[in-house]
Amino acid sequence: MAQKLLTRLMQEDRDSLRIGVTGVPGVGKSTLIDAFGTNLTSAGHQVAVLAIDPTSSRTGGSILGDKTRMDKLATDPNAYVRPSPTSGVLGGVARKTRETITLCEAAGFDVIIVETVGVGQSETLVANMVDFFLVLMLPGAGDELQGIKKGILEIADLIAINKADGDGKQKAMIASGEYRAAMHILTPKDARWNPPVLICSGLLNEGLGELWAQIIQYKDLMIGNGAFEAKRQHQAVAWMKEMLESQILQGVLSDTHVRRLLEEMETEVASRKLTAVAAVERVMDVVRHRAPMS
Repeated sequence: MAQKLLTRLMQEDRDSLRIGVTGVPGVGKSTLIDAFGTNLTSAGHQVAVLAIDPTSSRTGGSILGDKTRMDKLATDPNAYVRPSPTSGVLGGVARKTRETITLCEAAGFDVIIVETVGVGQSETLVANMVDFFLVLMLPGAGDELQGIKKGILEIADLIAINKADGDGKQKAMIASGEYRAAMHILTPKDARWNPPVLICSGLLNEGLGELWAQIIQYKDLMIGNGAFEAKRQHQAVAWMKEMLESQILQGVLSDTHVRRLLEEMETEVASRKLTAVAAVERVMDVVRHRAPMS
């Protein structure tokens, strides 16, 4: 029933914009989104924020405290803030984020913001479910620039140096120059768009108007050349493949015989009697022979 509902909702055309926001812990994602989202609701937009919290690998729990950090949006009648746990899913996004985006759009929200856990190699998965990918950085690039994952910068549609206030404003100006230089070295993911580098302050609500203007400029450009809809179609196919991989794995692990074999292989690999590759081949041989023939 849920899939039938989603299918019906996905067939309706809606003028929405999906924005992914990522950045290292402490960069001020929640503060910036709170101010940015409030600006948008004041301008007549309906804003949904899907905030992804990390799940503890030890206890399996999540704090889910984004509503306390986004106090303005959390009480705004034109906004919806939904914190969700990652539940161990790579990519910094919750397992049902894509479905939630579809439901939020059907409910009338025209701007969907996905706040991810933080910058990491698996974080790039969020780029496969949004229209615009915003990377937040801290002032004072310097050594930090050396530690930035190249993959994150390559998929960024815009880099914003946040916390450009007080003593950090001058550092943010210097950092923006360094990031612009770094972006010139990298090959942009789309030749039609050179990702800009801006400075802003979520705390003082400064630079967020320019940030929105750049996002709209990007959207208009992509819609004009047909890339916007093509990207969403590509994302839909990628979603299908991810779900297929998940279902295949679940199907394999639900087989009692395969699970017993896996336990044996774990013991063999742990005792160094068998390589991981050889163990996987043995499991796959069993899976192939047990799979029903068409």
